Amino acid sequence: MKNIFILLVALTISFQLNAQEWQTPAIEGYGQIKYYEKVAELPDTSLTYKMIFNIENEKEKEGVNVGLWKIARTLNLLKAGNVAHKKIDIVGVIHGEATYAILSHEEYKKRFKTQNPNMELLKLLKENGVTVFVCGQAMASRKIKKEDMNAYTEMALSALTVLPHYQLKGYALIP
Repeated sequence: MKNIFILLVALTISFQLNAQEWQTPAIEGYGQIKYYEKVAELPDTSLTYKMIFNIENEKEKEGVNVGLWKIARTLNLLKAGNVAHKKIDIVGVIHGEATYAILSHEEYKKRFKTQNPNMELLKLLKENGVTVFVCGQAMASRKIKKEDMNAYTEMALSALTVLPHYQLKGYALIP
């Protein structure tokens, strides 16, 4: 009898953990999460989350740049963890192979024969207070002009200066 009770409790707990639905509470449609309230570590709502994301490759996840997707997931986790919007300060810096993510639809289509798949996510990130910089040096080496950029990113002199600048101001580097 005792064994049956233990088995039923274990099955109930297992079912509840697996029944948790994927969700996107902050950035609709991107960076899905499963949120669990009873875990060893949760976001600390008393802290301010200052993070800088280093986005340097063209790898994709769910059709968008994986670095941008990771920012969306982070926002979703923090929102699900009840961290106030004013306590979230996220910056992304795009460079290297990821640089083409900052192109406008028109310029992206000229170069790759399709619209920029990152545009909607970049718009949502900006609407949620995320600043996304692009490395001017990476733009120059790829012959991208400032007027080729989309409206949701800002040009910086270099990723090599943005990354340490924000780290020196207390931002955690997220590779």
